[in-house]
Amino acid sequence: MTPRLIVSDLDGTLLGSDHTLHESTVEVLRVLAKQGHHVALASGRHYHDMKVFRDQLDIPAHLISTNGAYVHDPKGTLLAATHVDPEHAKTLINLPRPPQVRLNLYRESGWHIDAEAPHLLSLHASTGFSYDVVPPDQMDINGVGKVLYLGDPEALKQLEEQAHKAHGAALHITYSTIDSLEIMAGGVNKGVALSSLLERLGLTPADCLAFGDNLNDTEMLVLAGEAQVMANAHLDLFDRIKGAERIGHHGEAAVAEWLKKRFGL
Repeated sequence: MTPRLIVSDLDGTLLGSDHTLHESTVEVLRVLAKQGHHVALASGRHYHDMKVFRDQLDIPAHLISTNGAYVHDPKGTLLAATHVDPEHAKTLINLPRPPQVRLNLYRESGWHIDAEAPHLLSLHASTGFSYDVVPPDQMDINGVGKVLYLGDPEALKQLEEQAHKAHGAALHITYSTIDSLEIMAGGVNKGVALSSLLERLGLTPADCLAFGDNLNDTEMLVLAGEAQVMANAHLDLFDRIKGAERIGHHGEAAVAEWLKKRFGL
């Protein structure tokens, strides 16, 4: 048997509509891990947010967190970390934005936000991950894995344009949802992190099966030998990933169902 690396996004992909793991998903991934396949979770979520799902799976899974800024091995050892240049982080913190747009920093130590936003916590209800409110002028510009703006898509589009004008190729700018603008250091994305992980495992992209649903999954899906895009995916993703297979909805544990057929379980 040729071992494969099965890598999946979380929200909108591996997790159900309630942002939890379906029982069949846990069962299938445990069987595949026992057979000798490798598993990785790749998300815009923070490592401390993601490791709860790894613990629930109870398998030796690698974690690609903060859209590729951090990579941890199954034991929780940090393998790689890439931060936004401090001066670039300072620029992004100070970009003018409407008061209803929330500014967030993902740092190794946690999640900083510029004002209370209780509605955001429902996404993390099953993991208990939460933010610390820090005024922008007190935010630490060092050790920032990701700058995240949450709010109205039109306002985010303007922020995206400002970020491009300010630092261009020195940043990697993407969206995880229509109202989530995510900015990492240039060259940081799930695909780059996945490439380094494949090399570490002695595998090739052809040995990789990837699942995703949004624009921040683009590079990961392009790299994988077998790319699966969710039925609920961002419409632009179908155009970006040539040759990808369209599978079912994340609310129906479609990843687990596809893996059952793919591996004859």
